[in-house]
Amino acid sequence: MKPILTFLLLMSFTLAVNAQLSERVEDFPAKSEIIVFPNPAKNTVHILGLADSHKASITIRNTSGEVVLQHRWAIRNNSVSIPIPNLKSGIYMLFITSKEQQIKRKFYKK
Repeated sequence: MKPILTFLLLMSFTLAVNAQLSERVEDFPAKSEIIVFPNPAKNTVHILGLADSHKASITIRNTSGEVVLQHRWAIRNNSVSIPIPNLKSGIYMLFITSKEQQIKRKFYKK
């Protein structure tokens, strides 16, 4: 294949992938808006910068993708605190889903 044709094909593929990613990124607030602390956490994870919600589905998954905690909480004052004393040490993914937003963040359990 000629170098210019290879370059054009690569550029069109890259543009298509970037367009799809930008559509998905709009579903999630910018990472700088959401604060997860302490990280690593020991007994409680606090999340600030959330949209208030009467019912938010909060799910925590381990690195294998297994759900280790799932609950519905109200988000008030743009924050929520999640007790995690029973989780083992390791890396976890936090998912917060409500009518107002969808958040995905990583945290560490000490």
